[in-house]
Amino acid sequence: RDRSQEDWREVEAAKYDLNYIGLTGNIGCMVNGAGLAMSTMDIIKLKGGDPANFLDVGGGATEDQVQKAFELLNADKQVKTIMVNIFGGIMRCDVIAMGIINAAQAIGMKKPIIVRLKGTNVEEAIKLIEGCDFKF
Repeated sequence: RDRSQEDWREVEAAKYDLNYIGLTGNIGCMVNGAGLAMSTMDIIKLKGGDPANFLDVGGGATEDQVQKAFELLNADKQVKTIMVNIFGGIMRCDVIAMGIINAAQAIGMKKPIIVRLKGTNVEEAIKLIEGCDFKF
């Protein structure tokens, strides 16, 4: 397999067990579950936007994986804003929130971020986000 012939974003994501497919738009997407990812991209297109990627963090993502996902989205020059859409059934929303906060602080995130969290530990996630210095 010749990784030099592959999209750098996909190669980097694979190092962290993230499911990533690069697209040509400017709205970065981080979602859990392929179905929710596809629905999120459909809604973005329906409302006149253009997704930059398919990025599924899965149901068992760690804070580190979420942080790496954000670093990847931030490094992509075509991404102008980031949409996070998480349904926490297996995935805990507080883990996603901590990964987002850690990434925003570590990389000095400047891009606007829209976060939608529902499900397991969502109350804790909201408290974490409200208590951080970064505005979502």
